[in-house]
Amino acid sequence: MFGRFLAHALPLPLACALLLAGCAVGPDYKRPDAPVTEAFKEATDASTDTTTDANAWRGDWKTAEPQDAIARADWWTVFGDPQLDALMSEVQISNQNIKAAEAQYRQAVAALQAARAGFFPTVDAQAGASRARGASGNTLNGQSLTLGATWEIDVWGRVRRQVESSEASAQASQADLASTLLSTQATLAQSYFLLRVADAQKALLDRTVADYQKSLQLVQNQYAAGTAQRSDVLQSETQLKSAQAQQIDIQITRAQLEHAIAVLVGKPPAALSLAADEFGKAPPRVPAAVPSELLERRPDIGAAERRMASANAQIGVAQAAYYPTLSLSASGGLTASTLARWMSLPDRIWSIGGGLAGTLFDGGLRSAAKAQAVAAYDQTVANYRQTVLSAFQEVEDNLAAQRLLEQEAVVQNDALRSAREALALVNNRYRAGTAGLLDVLTAQTAAYTAERTALSIAGRQYTAAVVLIKALGGNWHPQPLEGTTAGAAPAAPATTVGQR
Repeated sequence: MFGRFLAHALPLPLACALLLAGCAVGPDYKRPDAPVTEAFKEATDASTDTTTDANAWRGDWKTAEPQDAIARADWWTVFGDPQLDALMSEVQISNQNIKAAEAQYRQAVAALQAARAGFFPTVDAQAGASRARGASGNTLNGQSLTLGATWEIDVWGRVRRQVESSEASAQASQADLASTLLSTQATLAQSYFLLRVADAQKALLDRTVADYQKSLQLVQNQYAAGTAQRSDVLQSETQLKSAQAQQIDIQITRAQLEHAIAVLVGKPPAALSLAADEFGKAPPRVPAAVPSELLERRPDIGAAERRMASANAQIGVAQAAYYPTLSLSASGGLTASTLARWMSLPDRIWSIGGGLAGTLFDGGLRSAAKAQAVAAYDQTVANYRQTVLSAFQEVEDNLAAQRLLEQEAVVQNDALRSAREALALVNNRYRAGTAGLLDVLTAQTAAYTAERTALSIAGRQYTAAVVLIKALGGNWHPQPLEGTTAGAAPAAPATTVGQR
């Protein structure tokens, strides 16, 4: 009898298996185009300092000078600062924002594993014992042990689309983690170089205050000898006190930057102290002309692209709700009044069957859910394209800043040399009695201002270099998720800016 039942029941799972080979409902993912260019507008030839024809850079890239270190895993080593290298080694380990992003990524991976569980049947077990007294006064005992299994056949691809969506979400979360790490590293590098600029400005102010003190002492001696006026002394004191006020103020900036660096490396501000250091190295030159394809390395673009894929798969999930669900169930076990009778044939129980269930009326719930999924996808497309546009802007901004700051630094250094030479000449004239104190004060102020401006430009050059490396994606490349299988969900396409 059991064999005859199986003969009649086999066509059902066989038909289900054939249905499983069908295509999942909903649109298959195809990455939308994004507004791209084949060359950066601000890319220039450093040797001529003229804007290069975009066609000259198609499919290739050129550096103003060899800087292969920029493409290495530890991009910050191009700056050649051991102290910065040491701080960077602590960021990935101790920064709390990175830890939070890593925990979010693990949540996404766990959600993917939960979605993949839908491919498998659910098996449960039940055991029970009872004792009851009937109306006749007899005592009835019962023991039971059953195993059951249910399996929703993924005929319309609802589970497959859900897994596809979860996998894309996990990959987006992975890119978010890389983006957080890159952003934190870039923030640390910027804060560190600003701190070094503050050190250089403090050293400049120390020298300036010492020079102003000498000038004041000279004027005071002249006033005591009757060869200088009281107003000359007051002007010298004013100049000195102003420089001393700036000397104090720069220490506030340095302290705040040091505190920010401490938090970035996961330490309380009191636990980190950075000794003052010189700031005399020229900033590295990031490639002056690069193709737009390098934007593929940006993790934020990768995350936006993967979120499009996830939202696209959710349309298929919503579409599958229009179709009935097919499920198989089976159970078997033992039931008897005593344990000794469990193995007898009459006390064995089993059942097998299938079910088809669908919604006939829901008041527009499913159509609303699909419309919501489509709108959510359209939103991710717009977000993706905006991310690409913002990425191009960030690169263009810092390419322009790098090129123009280099020119500005040359002009400012010329101005500094002139200011120093003028100060030396005015000092000589003052000692010879052919120049007044006001001429000396004016020349001193001009020389100090020129040197401080030169330091500020150098700091901006370092900032532009860091932000440009970050804008080009640092060292990030999209990586496949561990445990991804071709049968579970489609493999993630390579993250690109758009179709070429």
